Amino acid sequence: MRAMESFDIAVIGAGAAGMMCAAVAGQLGQRVVLIDHAPRLAEKIRISGGGRCNFTNLHAGPANYLSANPHFCRSALARYTPRDFMALLKRHHVTWHEKHKGQLFCDQSSDAVIDVLKNECDAGGIAWRRPLAVEQVTRNADNSFTLDTGAGQIGARALVIATGGLSIPKIGATDFAYRLAKQFGHKLIDTRPALVPLTFAAADWAPFAALSGVSLEVRVSTGGKKTGGEFVEDLLLTHRGLSGPGVLQISSFWQPGEPIHVDLLPEHDAETALLEAKAGSKRQIANLLADWVPARLAHVWLETHRVAADARVADLPDRTLRGIGEALSRWTLTPNGTEGYRKAEVTRGGVDTRELSSSTMMSARVPGLYFIGEAVDVTGWLGGYNFQWAWASGVAAGQAAAEHVRGA
Repeated sequence: MRAMESFDIAVIGAGAAGMMCAAVAGQLGQRVVLIDHAPRLAEKIRISGGGRCNFTNLHAGPANYLSANPHFCRSALARYTPRDFMALLKRHHVTWHEKHKGQLFCDQSSDAVIDVLKNECDAGGIAWRRPLAVEQVTRNADNSFTLDTGAGQIGARALVIATGGLSIPKIGATDFAYRLAKQFGHKLIDTRPALVPLTFAAADWAPFAALSGVSLEVRVSTGGKKTGGEFVEDLLLTHRGLSGPGVLQISSFWQPGEPIHVDLLPEHDAETALLEAKAGSKRQIANLLADWVPARLAHVWLETHRVAADARVADLPDRTLRGIGEALSRWTLTPNGTEGYRKAEVTRGGVDTRELSSSTMMSARVPGLYFIGEAVDVTGWLGGYNFQWAWASGVAAGQAAAEHVRGA
């Protein structure tokens, strides 16, 4: 039988949060082992941002995150900011550019970010154990932990869970964090796919299915003042429903059975514009609408609203034009679901943060046990916010676990 390997800190999950946490703790002088079951390192970083990694957002703050405990993320985000991660990349000679609304992307490929994290881990003397699955975790009488793995037992005085959520199972996502949390008496906030395309019943979507690939900027909203959201972003029509940044954003706020509202002309008062265009206009309604929305969408829109595409604007009654304007400004649809975890960028819900310390990420139930990153009930907007949470929560736990081991 193999002898147990012993470390100060074990981190399970070598993604964004896990590597950041391990690097910080290792560089603070602790003996750290980083364990991951996937054959490829940090695949979620690799595929992010179209292969360029949208690694943070300049505007990241507590208001950009959803949680049943909305103030939980405040402490960690304040202590490790986007500027801090930018400084880390700069030290490694990685360059970047701002693409849209504070979103920062690598000039190089996503591998550049993975290499930075790997090098930071190596600088901290991290012991890598991958691919290696953890089969069981036991808490010992002295408050240390024993991990049973396919390669024997690993002992640690502190344990960090950074195994993420359920999003994108084909690259290795599992419910490991949730099972372990329940094992140690933690509550979970119900999980569901977030930052995910929305789908509609085939019969309802039939008129629009042929428009797959059409995109335009819209204002999309759902829910009430306290729990709802509203974004002005691009919308993309698909064979099964809606996608694009605006829909991914609103999907995190959408509740099953509730409608979403889409303003197809966010820069116009559609009713007023149509009535003004009527005066002296000889144009057909479809050609006028094609000035504002893609022509294919204009034709289908008029067909579904029983307005002849070749009707002259001047010949249409004011009531009809007002109806078209109202419909363009407030297209109301009720999704029948989402594309699920296979297409979701993140998981909403997770380990209930009311049982974690907001400054250290440590469990209030089990001293020395930490949950970070996507495993916990903190979900960022689209645009680099979830990576910033990974960096910030990883740093908080790495520092706290090192301090915990020193004080034990």
